[in-house]
Amino acid sequence: MGLNVTPVNRNLQTRVTFMCLEFEDLFVVLGIAALTNVAGHFISGEIAGLPLSIVVQYGVPISIVPLLMLFKYGRPRAYIRDLMLWYAKPRAYSATSRDRELAVAYIKEDS
Repeated sequence: MGLNVTPVNRNLQTRVTFMCLEFEDLFVVLGIAALTNVAGHFISGEIAGLPLSIVVQYGVPISIVPLLMLFKYGRPRAYIRDLMLWYAKPRAYSATSRDRELAVAYIKEDS
């Protein structure tokens, strides 16, 4: 009786990218695009013959992609997500560290 063999993909650790950005980074770009779309409705004027609202709505999100690519160069996978979680979590300070400012004097002088 022969052994049943099933093909297994060996590239499970490869990163899924689109425009050299990870899937999580595209949420950052889409979030900024949503904010600039709302802000673009309240902006008027022109820059180099283009309406400023169009520049804000489309120019800012398109320029974020190369900036994110430069920012993430050499960084590990899911760096943006970990960075946001690090800023969002409450800080746990050491109980053994010295106080920066003394709220109450340790020694009271007799008057």
